[in-house]
Amino acid sequence: MPDLSASLALLTSPAILFFFLGAAAAFARSDLSIPEPIAKALSLYLMLCIGFKGGVEARAAGLDGDFLTAAALGIGLSALMPLVALVLLRRLPRLDRATACALAATYGSVSVVTFAAGQDHLASVGLAPGGYMAAVLALMETPAILTALLLLNGAGRGEPGQRRTVLREVFVGAATVMLLGSFGVGLISGAPGLARLDLFVGPLFQGALCFFLLDIGLIAARRLMEGGRKLSPGIVAFALGFPLVSAALALGLSRLAGLDAGDAALLTILAGSASYIAVPAAMRVAAPQADAGVFVTASLAITFPFNLTVGIALYTAAALWLW
Repeated sequence: MPDLSASLALLTSPAILFFFLGAAAAFARSDLSIPEPIAKALSLYLMLCIGFKGGVEARAAGLDGDFLTAAALGIGLSALMPLVALVLLRRLPRLDRATACALAATYGSVSVVTFAAGQDHLASVGLAPGGYMAAVLALMETPAILTALLLLNGAGRGEPGQRRTVLREVFVGAATVMLLGSFGVGLISGAPGLARLDLFVGPLFQGALCFFLLDIGLIAARRLMEGGRKLSPGIVAFALGFPLVSAALALGLSRLAGLDAGDAALLTILAGSASYIAVPAAMRVAAPQADAGVFVTASLAITFPFNLTVGIALYTAAALWLW
Protein backbone atom coordinates (compact mmCIF):
# COMPACT_ATOMS: atom_id res chain seq x y z
CA MET A 1 0.00 0.00 0.00
CA PRO A 2 1.26 3.55 -0.68
CA ASP A 3 2.69 5.86 1.92
CA LEU A 4 -0.07 7.83 3.67
CA SER A 5 1.89 11.00 2.92
CA ALA A 6 0.64 10.75 -0.68
CA SER A 7 -2.97 10.86 0.50
CA LEU A 8 -2.14 13.73 2.86
CA ALA A 9 -0.52 15.58 -0.03
CA LEU A 10 -3.78 15.33 -1.97
CA LEU A 11 -5.84 16.74 0.91
CA THR A 12 -3.37 19.58 1.50
CA SER A 13 -2.93 20.55 -2.15
CA PRO A 14 -3.98 24.16 -2.88
CA ALA A 15 -6.87 23.18 -5.17
CA ILE A 16 -8.47 20.88 -2.58
CA LEU A 17 -7.95 23.42 0.20
CA PHE A 18 -9.71 26.06 -1.90
CA PHE A 19 -12.66 23.69 -2.23
CA PHE A 20 -12.85 23.47 1.58
CA LEU A 21 -12.46 27.25 1.82
CA GLY A 22 -15.49 27.72 -0.45
CA ALA A 23 -17.53 25.22 1.57
CA ALA A 24 -16.56 26.89 4.85
CA ALA A 25 -17.51 30.31 3.47
CA ALA A 26 -20.92 29.00 2.40
CA PHE A 27 -21.59 27.36 5.76
CA ALA A 28 -20.64 30.64 7.44
CA ARG A 29 -23.24 32.44 5.27
CA SER A 30 -20.57 34.56 3.60
CA ASP A 31 -21.61 36.60 0.54
CA LEU A 32 -18.56 35.30 -1.35
CA SER A 33 -19.57 34.19 -4.85
CA ILE A 34 -18.12 33.67 -8.32
CA PRO A 35 -20.20 35.25 -11.12
CA GLU A 36 -21.76 32.55 -13.30
CA PRO A 37 -20.16 33.73 -16.58
CA ILE A 38 -16.71 33.54 -14.94
CA ALA A 39 -17.45 30.08 -13.52
CA LYS A 40 -18.56 28.86 -16.95
CA ALA A 41 -15.45 30.33 -18.58
CA LEU A 42 -13.24 28.58 -15.99
CA SER A 43 -15.01 25.29 -16.68
CA LEU A 44 -14.45 25.61 -20.43
CA TYR A 45 -10.82 26.61 -19.83
CA LEU A 46 -10.17 23.51 -17.68
CA MET A 47 -11.71 21.25 -20.33
CA LEU A 48 -9.63 22.94 -23.04
CA CYS A 49 -6.41 22.35 -21.08
CA ILE A 50 -7.23 18.73 -20.24
CA GLY A 51 -8.23 17.90 -23.81
CA PHE A 52 -5.34 19.75 -25.48
CA LYS A 53 -2.61 18.30 -23.26
CA GLY A 54 -4.16 14.87 -23.66
CA GLY A 55 -4.04 15.17 -27.43
CA VAL A 56 -0.40 16.26 -27.40
CA GLU A 57 0.60 13.37 -25.12
CA ALA A 58 -1.46 10.91 -27.15
CA ARG A 59 0.35 11.96 -30.33
CA ALA A 60 3.70 11.49 -28.62
CA ALA A 61 2.73 8.06 -27.28
CA GLY A 62 0.68 6.92 -30.26
CA LEU A 63 -2.97 5.87 -30.14
CA ASP A 64 -2.24 2.22 -29.51
CA GLY A 65 -4.06 -0.75 -28.05
CA ASP A 66 -3.96 0.68 -24.51
CA PHE A 67 -6.12 3.59 -25.61
CA LEU A 68 -8.60 1.35 -27.43
CA THR A 69 -8.85 -0.94 -24.39
CA ALA A 70 -9.35 1.94 -21.95
CA ALA A 71 -11.91 3.55 -24.27
CA ALA A 72 -13.88 0.31 -24.65
CA LEU A 73 -13.93 -0.25 -20.89
CA GLY A 74 -14.92 3.36 -20.23
CA ILE A 75 -17.78 3.38 -22.74
CA GLY A 76 -19.04 0.02 -21.49
CA LEU A 77 -19.02 1.11 -17.85
CA SER A 78 -20.75 4.40 -18.66
CA ALA A 79 -23.47 2.67 -20.69
CA LEU A 80 -24.17 -0.21 -18.29
CA MET A 81 -23.77 1.23 -14.79
CA PRO A 82 -26.99 3.31 -15.02
CA LEU A 83 -28.87 0.01 -15.39
CA VAL A 84 -27.34 -1.26 -12.14
CA ALA A 85 -28.01 2.08 -10.46
CA LEU A 86 -31.67 2.10 -11.48
CA VAL A 87 -32.19 -1.42 -10.12
CA LEU A 88 -30.90 -0.24 -6.74
CA LEU A 89 -32.71 3.10 -6.80
CA ARG A 90 -36.09 1.58 -7.60
CA ARG A 91 -35.95 -0.10 -4.19
CA LEU A 92 -35.95 3.29 -2.45
CA PRO A 93 -39.38 4.50 -1.31
CA ARG A 94 -40.86 7.80 -2.51
CA LEU A 95 -38.39 8.19 -5.39
CA ASP A 96 -40.13 8.95 -8.68
CA ARG A 97 -38.95 7.38 -11.93
CA ALA A 98 -37.70 10.61 -13.50
CA THR A 99 -35.48 11.45 -10.52
CA ALA A 100 -34.25 7.86 -10.32
CA CYS A 101 -33.26 7.96 -14.02
CA ALA A 102 -31.50 11.29 -13.49
CA LEU A 103 -29.58 9.80 -10.57
CA ALA A 104 -28.67 6.77 -12.70
CA ALA A 105 -27.32 9.05 -15.44
CA THR A 106 -25.44 11.16 -12.89
CA TYR A 107 -23.60 8.18 -11.43
CA GLY A 108 -22.93 6.56 -14.80
CA SER A 109 -21.38 9.71 -16.24
CA VAL A 110 -18.15 11.36 -15.05
CA SER A 111 -16.71 14.50 -13.46
CA VAL A 112 -14.10 16.57 -15.29
CA VAL A 113 -12.84 18.17 -12.07
CA THR A 114 -12.46 14.80 -10.32
CA PHE A 115 -10.47 13.70 -13.39
CA ALA A 116 -8.18 16.74 -13.08
CA ALA A 117 -7.62 16.20 -9.35
CA GLY A 118 -7.02 12.49 -9.89
CA GLN A 119 -4.59 13.10 -12.74
CA ASP A 120 -2.53 15.46 -10.59
CA HIS A 121 -2.52 13.03 -7.67
CA LEU A 122 -1.44 10.08 -9.81
CA ALA A 123 1.41 12.11 -11.29
CA SER A 124 2.54 13.05 -7.76
CA VAL A 125 2.82 9.37 -6.73
CA GLY A 126 4.57 8.28 -9.93
CA LEU A 127 1.54 6.76 -11.71
CA ALA A 128 1.13 9.27 -14.53
CA PRO A 129 -1.54 7.90 -16.93
CA GLY A 130 -1.44 8.12 -20.71
CA GLY A 131 -2.49 11.37 -22.34
CA TYR A 132 -5.22 9.57 -24.26
CA MET A 133 -7.18 9.24 -21.00
CA ALA A 134 -8.50 12.75 -21.72
CA ALA A 135 -10.30 11.26 -24.72
CA VAL A 136 -11.61 8.42 -22.55
CA LEU A 137 -12.99 11.06 -20.18
CA ALA A 138 -14.91 12.68 -23.04
CA LEU A 139 -16.19 9.34 -24.34
CA MET A 140 -17.53 8.39 -20.89
CA GLU A 141 -19.75 11.44 -20.54
CA THR A 142 -22.51 10.59 -23.00
CA PRO A 143 -23.33 6.82 -22.89
CA ALA A 144 -24.78 7.06 -19.37
CA ILE A 145 -27.06 9.91 -20.42
CA LEU A 146 -28.30 7.97 -23.45
CA THR A 147 -28.96 4.87 -21.32
CA ALA A 148 -30.88 6.94 -18.79
CA LEU A 149 -32.95 8.54 -21.56
CA LEU A 150 -33.87 5.10 -22.89
CA LEU A 151 -34.86 4.01 -19.39
CA LEU A 152 -36.85 7.18 -18.89
CA ASN A 153 -38.73 7.03 -22.17
CA GLY A 154 -39.23 3.26 -22.26
CA ALA A 155 -39.27 1.69 -25.69
CA GLY A 156 -39.05 4.89 -27.65
CA ARG A 157 -41.80 6.80 -25.86
CA GLY A 158 -41.58 10.57 -25.78
CA GLU A 159 -42.01 13.37 -28.28
CA PRO A 160 -39.67 13.07 -31.31
CA GLY A 161 -38.84 16.77 -31.13
CA GLN A 162 -37.88 16.47 -27.48
CA ARG A 163 -35.65 13.45 -28.18
CA ARG A 164 -33.85 15.33 -30.95
CA THR A 165 -33.27 18.28 -28.62
CA VAL A 166 -31.83 16.00 -25.95
CA LEU A 167 -29.56 14.17 -28.39
CA ARG A 168 -28.29 17.48 -29.68
CA GLU A 169 -27.57 18.60 -26.11
CA VAL A 170 -25.66 15.37 -25.45
CA PHE A 171 -23.56 15.18 -28.61
CA VAL A 172 -22.85 18.83 -29.36
CA GLY A 173 -23.01 20.21 -25.84
CA ALA A 174 -20.22 22.48 -24.64
CA ALA A 175 -18.42 19.80 -22.60
CA THR A 176 -18.34 17.24 -25.42
CA VAL A 177 -17.25 19.74 -28.08
CA MET A 178 -14.57 21.31 -25.90
CA LEU A 179 -13.05 18.06 -24.64
CA LEU A 180 -13.03 16.18 -27.94
CA GLY A 181 -12.28 19.29 -30.00
CA SER A 182 -9.31 20.40 -27.93
CA PHE A 183 -8.05 16.79 -27.85
CA GLY A 184 -8.12 16.84 -31.66
CA VAL A 185 -6.29 20.18 -31.77
CA GLY A 186 -3.59 18.84 -29.47
CA LEU A 187 -3.34 15.64 -31.49
CA ILE A 188 -2.81 17.60 -34.71
CA SER A 189 -0.50 20.34 -33.41
CA GLY A 190 1.62 18.09 -31.16
CA ALA A 191 4.69 19.29 -29.29
CA PRO A 192 5.14 22.49 -31.40
CA GLY A 193 1.60 23.53 -30.47
CA LEU A 194 2.24 22.79 -26.82
CA ALA A 195 5.36 24.97 -26.91
CA ARG A 196 3.23 27.90 -28.06
CA LEU A 197 0.58 27.37 -25.38
CA ASP A 198 2.81 26.09 -22.61
CA LEU A 199 2.08 28.91 -20.15
CA PHE A 200 -1.65 28.90 -20.96
CA VAL A 201 -2.24 25.16 -20.49
CA GLY A 202 0.53 24.59 -17.93
CA PRO A 203 1.18 26.83 -14.91
CA LEU A 204 -2.05 28.83 -15.29
CA PHE A 205 -4.09 25.62 -15.13
CA GLN A 206 -3.45 25.12 -11.40
CA GLY A 207 -4.57 28.66 -10.56
CA ALA A 208 -7.77 28.25 -12.58
CA LEU A 209 -8.43 24.88 -10.91
CA CYS A 210 -8.13 26.54 -7.48
CA PHE A 211 -10.57 29.27 -8.48
CA PHE A 212 -13.00 26.73 -9.95
CA LEU A 213 -12.89 24.47 -6.89
CA LEU A 214 -13.50 27.48 -4.65
CA ASP A 215 -16.71 28.04 -6.59
CA ILE A 216 -17.61 24.34 -6.45
CA GLY A 217 -17.12 24.38 -2.68
CA LEU A 218 -19.50 27.32 -2.38
CA ILE A 219 -22.11 25.64 -4.57
CA ALA A 220 -21.81 22.23 -2.90
CA ALA A 221 -22.26 23.60 0.62
CA ARG A 222 -25.18 25.83 -0.40
CA ARG A 223 -26.85 22.95 -2.23
CA LEU A 224 -26.47 20.82 0.88
CA MET A 225 -28.01 23.51 3.10
CA GLU A 226 -30.88 24.11 0.68
CA GLY A 227 -31.61 20.58 -0.51
CA GLY A 228 -30.14 18.40 2.19
CA ARG A 229 -33.56 17.71 3.65
CA LYS A 230 -34.55 16.04 0.36
CA LEU A 231 -31.79 13.45 0.70
CA SER A 232 -33.15 10.36 2.42
CA PRO A 233 -30.74 7.98 4.19
CA GLY A 234 -31.11 5.62 1.23
CA ILE A 235 -29.95 8.26 -1.27
CA VAL A 236 -27.05 9.28 0.97
CA ALA A 237 -26.01 5.62 1.22
CA PHE A 238 -26.28 5.32 -2.58
CA ALA A 239 -24.20 8.49 -3.13
CA LEU A 240 -21.41 7.04 -0.98
CA GLY A 241 -21.69 3.35 -1.85
CA PHE A 242 -22.43 3.23 -5.57
CA PRO A 243 -19.16 4.99 -6.57
CA LEU A 244 -17.28 2.28 -4.66
CA VAL A 245 -19.14 -0.43 -6.60
CA SER A 246 -18.39 1.28 -9.95
CA ALA A 247 -14.76 1.84 -9.01
CA ALA A 248 -14.26 -1.77 -7.89
CA LEU A 249 -15.73 -3.05 -11.15
CA ALA A 250 -13.56 -0.70 -13.21
CA LEU A 251 -10.45 -1.72 -11.31
CA GLY A 252 -11.13 -5.43 -11.74
CA LEU A 253 -11.87 -5.10 -15.46
CA SER A 254 -8.75 -2.96 -15.95
CA ARG A 255 -6.64 -5.66 -14.30
CA LEU A 256 -8.15 -8.38 -16.47
CA ALA A 257 -7.70 -6.25 -19.62
CA GLY A 258 -4.02 -5.64 -18.88
CA LEU A 259 -4.04 -1.86 -18.51
CA ASP A 260 -1.05 -0.38 -16.74
CA ALA A 261 -1.45 0.90 -13.18
CA GLY A 262 -1.71 4.61 -14.08
CA ASP A 263 -4.41 4.15 -16.72
CA ALA A 264 -6.30 1.70 -14.50
CA ALA A 265 -6.20 4.05 -11.51
CA LEU A 266 -7.50 7.00 -13.55
CA LEU A 267 -10.23 4.89 -15.17
CA THR A 268 -11.22 3.76 -11.66
CA ILE A 269 -11.32 7.37 -10.46
CA LEU A 270 -13.56 8.25 -13.41
CA ALA A 271 -15.85 5.28 -12.77
CA GLY A 272 -16.18 6.34 -9.13
CA SER A 273 -17.04 9.94 -10.01
CA ALA A 274 -20.43 11.47 -10.80
CA SER A 275 -21.49 14.22 -13.18
CA TYR A 276 -22.84 17.56 -11.99
CA ILE A 277 -22.48 19.52 -15.25
CA ALA A 278 -23.39 17.41 -18.30
CA VAL A 279 -26.25 15.42 -16.75
CA PRO A 280 -28.16 18.40 -15.28
CA ALA A 281 -27.92 20.15 -18.66
CA ALA A 282 -29.41 17.13 -20.46
CA MET A 283 -32.02 16.34 -17.82
CA ARG A 284 -33.24 19.94 -17.80
CA VAL A 285 -34.50 19.22 -21.33
CA ALA A 286 -35.34 15.51 -21.10
CA ALA A 287 -36.90 15.33 -17.65
CA PRO A 288 -37.74 18.75 -16.22
CA GLN A 289 -39.86 16.97 -13.61
CA ALA A 290 -36.77 15.23 -12.15
CA ASP A 291 -35.84 16.75 -8.80
CA ALA A 292 -32.46 18.50 -9.22
CA GLY A 293 -32.42 19.03 -5.47
CA VAL A 294 -31.85 15.28 -5.19
CA PHE A 295 -29.56 14.24 -8.05
CA VAL A 296 -27.42 17.39 -8.23
CA THR A 297 -27.09 17.69 -4.46
CA ALA A 298 -26.17 14.01 -4.10
CA SER A 299 -23.36 14.21 -6.69
CA LEU A 300 -22.05 17.65 -5.86
CA ALA A 301 -22.44 17.83 -2.07
CA ILE A 302 -21.81 14.18 -1.13
CA THR A 303 -19.98 12.17 -3.81
CA PHE A 304 -17.64 14.91 -5.02
CA PRO A 305 -16.28 15.81 -1.54
CA PHE A 306 -16.05 12.08 -0.72
CA ASN A 307 -13.89 11.48 -3.79
CA LEU A 308 -11.66 14.46 -3.02
CA THR A 309 -11.08 13.46 0.59
CA VAL A 310 -11.16 9.65 0.43
CA GLY A 311 -12.02 8.21 -2.97
CA ILE A 312 -9.06 9.31 -5.13
CA ALA A 313 -6.52 8.20 -2.54
CA LEU A 314 -8.40 4.92 -1.97
CA TYR A 315 -8.62 4.06 -5.67
CA THR A 316 -4.94 4.91 -6.14
CA ALA A 317 -3.99 2.70 -3.19
CA ALA A 318 -6.04 -0.18 -4.60
CA ALA A 319 -4.39 0.14 -8.03
CA LEU A 320 -0.91 0.16 -6.50
CA TRP A 321 -1.76 -2.87 -4.39
CA LEU A 322 -3.24 -4.88 -7.29
CA TRP A 323 -0.42 -4.04 -9.65
